[in-house]
Amino acid sequence: MRVVVLGTRGFPGVQGGVERHCEELYPRLAKLGCDVTVITRAPYIPPGKRNGEWRGVKFAHLWCPRKKSFEAITHTLLGLFEAKRLKPDILHIHGIGPALLVPAAKRLGLKVVMTHHGPDYKRAKWGRAAREVLRRGEKNGVLASDAVISISNGIREDLRALYGRDSFVIPNGVTVRRPVPPGAALKRFGLLPGKYIFIACRFVEEKGIHDLIAAYSALKAPVHKLVIAGDADHETEYSRSVRKKAGETEGVVLTGFQTGEALSELFSNASSFVLPSYHEGLPIALLEALSYGLPSLVSDIPAHRELPLSVEVYFKPGDHAALERALSIAMQGGFEAERRKYSALIETMFDWDSIAASTRCVYTEAMKGSASASKNSHPVPAPR
Repeated sequence: MRVVVLGTRGFPGVQGGVERHCEELYPRLAKLGCDVTVITRAPYIPPGKRNGEWRGVKFAHLWCPRKKSFEAITHTLLGLFEAKRLKPDILHIHGIGPALLVPAAKRLGLKVVMTHHGPDYKRAKWGRAAREVLRRGEKNGVLASDAVISISNGIREDLRALYGRDSFVIPNGVTVRRPVPPGAALKRFGLLPGKYIFIACRFVEEKGIHDLIAAYSALKAPVHKLVIAGDADHETEYSRSVRKKAGETEGVVLTGFQTGEALSELFSNASSFVLPSYHEGLPIALLEALSYGLPSLVSDIPAHRELPLSVEVYFKPGDHAALERALSIAMQGGFEAERRKYSALIETMFDWDSIAASTRCVYTEAMKGSASASKNSHPVPAPR
């Protein structure tokens, strides 16, 4: 089965939830016998790291403008012609922005599977015109694709209500890794094991980093540091303000974007994890935190409610006082009962091998035409 992938910036080691998703998924699909070619956005892959192949996955590196308003649509348009040349059995498009061109892909004679990673039009960074384009992308992708994958039950229900179309629920996954003892990463950033609260995310407004820094700064003599791993895809006024506020707040440590052993070390030695997002699809960083056994404090939003967390770890998004209380409790060890509680369950529910197998089943259904864009399409069993 030949598969071409569009909608990701690329991998390995590229920041972003879709990028992490693809980095875990496609090597496994290659092991299952799929011939996978990922069309990357070349500006995100340094010239020296533009692999022709990685873990069984092939790459086609295409130019695109590194500008948030035009990047995805320009790259997708160019990618469609590359996909047509490659003659895949399945074109797999990730995200509702690139999905705007699903009808064009169909006109080129391609079988299309679209994964819906979340309603991007709810993100604060987009203006009115961009939000309308994203809504149109969602509609085009849902109604024109041969099969649709939703990464959460909440997204599936929304698509049913909006478009009368069912979808295959296949979530993000998590790779459970061995804990990494304190080492070079902690030393580099001046951290002590068990003495910092951790968040890993992109510097975008919907992640609520500004709320987190404000709540942390309001604490009296915090006994833990606040460590923020991540960066901005595109430098914005918001990302600059995050760095400014972090620099002005004693105890806040910015590590920049981290991957591999350094990221594992930061997860392994944190006292707890926090994610104050306003909107999410199904955050891989939170799944990773749970797999490391970290007590996790999260905003009370539908995506987070799909996870098996105790009621006391939720707080209202944007509520600085509630977040401040949660941070204070965490620093005093008040959520220690959560530690290691969900590791095995998370590993079972969000296993990447099962996710890859389910995705391959969707490809087969789409190729047979039994997952058509109708009101009666039914999902294959998902790894939940």
